[in-house]
Amino acid sequence: SKKAFEKDIERNELYVLLEEDAIIGCIVLSQVMDDEYKNIAWLTENDNNYYVHRLAVHPKYQGSGLAQQLMDFGENFARKNNALSVRLDTFSQNKRNQKFYEQRGYVKLEDIFFPKQSAHPFHCYELVL
Repeated sequence: SKKAFEKDIERNELYVLLEEDAIIGCIVLSQVMDDEYKNIAWLTENDNNYYVHRLAVHPKYQGSGLAQQLMDFGENFARKNNALSVRLDTFSQNKRNQKFYEQRGYVKLEDIFFPKQSAHPFHCYELVL
């Protein structure tokens, strides 16, 4: 939603990939743990972790490695800031995203639910740095 992006900008958590003056991709890197994540048995302590939200690539540029580039940026950003891990969730019905994260070394953990979005769960993943 527009409100979510406005909050990302206020917190200086939104990073964009530009081509000329057009935004062609984005990623949010936050240290704020959403309430839905609090009961997950994470692999690392809940101290200095980064959460990935709103990873997106413009449809015209999908399949060109930009999502990999954005995730490389996010993971390297977390390492430079001495984070213990990178955490995220992805929709359980999106097998492509699950494969994408698992190939990057993320470990699938428990599920969370966003009933307003879907009756299906979202899988939580963590990459220990």
